[in-house]
Amino acid sequence: MQDHERTQPPWIADERASLTAFLQYQRDTLEMKCTGLTTEQLREKAVPPSELSLLGLVRHLVEVERGWFRKILNDENVQPYWPRPEPGLFSEWDVDSADPDEAFRVWHEECARARAIVDAAGSLDDTGHYGDEVYSLRYILTHMIEEYARHNGQADLLRECIDGTTGE
Repeated sequence: MQDHERTQPPWIADERASLTAFLQYQRDTLEMKCTGLTTEQLREKAVPPSELSLLGLVRHLVEVERGWFRKILNDENVQPYWPRPEPGLFSEWDVDSADPDEAFRVWHEECARARAIVDAAGSLDDTGHYGDEVYSLRYILTHMIEEYARHNGQADLLRECIDGTTGE
């Protein structure tokens, strides 16, 4: 994916269209950061002892998409795609034998499901819950933009370390 292939957010739009477009732009940015790399490069860790890798970011964002849109907003009984070996450990970061094709396929599927859930929502004021906490769709979309933007900053640094590629 090249920069010009990302979905550009509209300069003038209502709140819902703006939020969903900015989220898609962030998703496209992550894909752009990973495009053209080998399996080994996608698995490459940032700086020891960190487990951070581009493939780990993709797998992590699968879980983030599943959690916020399907579990919290849509009240689906979904479990993590990559089960945790024990409480507090996150297996999505364990990428030594992870399959990038599987990770990207599942990520694309979860993003498509999330878009469908958002499209089906009546308004940005629709809510979901996690335990006793209640979240509006507006909050979830804003949080997801923040989540992707933060991880895309990490992806910038990872990509530069891997092959020197810089920029958006």
